[in-house]
Amino acid sequence: MDPTVLVIWLLIGAVAGWLAGQIMSGGGFGLVGDIIVGIIGAAIAGWLFPYLGIRLGGGILGEIIAAAIGAIILLFVLRLVKRA
Repeated sequence: MDPTVLVIWLLIGAVAGWLAGQIMSGGGFGLVGDIIVGIIGAAIAGWLFPYLGIRLGGGILGEIIAAAIGAIILLFVLRLVKRA
């Protein structure tokens, strides 16, 4: 894997995780937590969006938005499981 791709993944994950943390709970999870939530959110969006026929466009901005939506879905499901 190219180091540049890894850095881009980490940056997208950090931004998306931070955005999801701001939207869902009013705060982030720290740098490492935001990156993990953002990367898992990107995987969720990458798996779910094609099934739903959703395409946000190309580029980094589209990837950040998709990853943030996936991270929000992840945090929502985790809150549902935590309550039960």
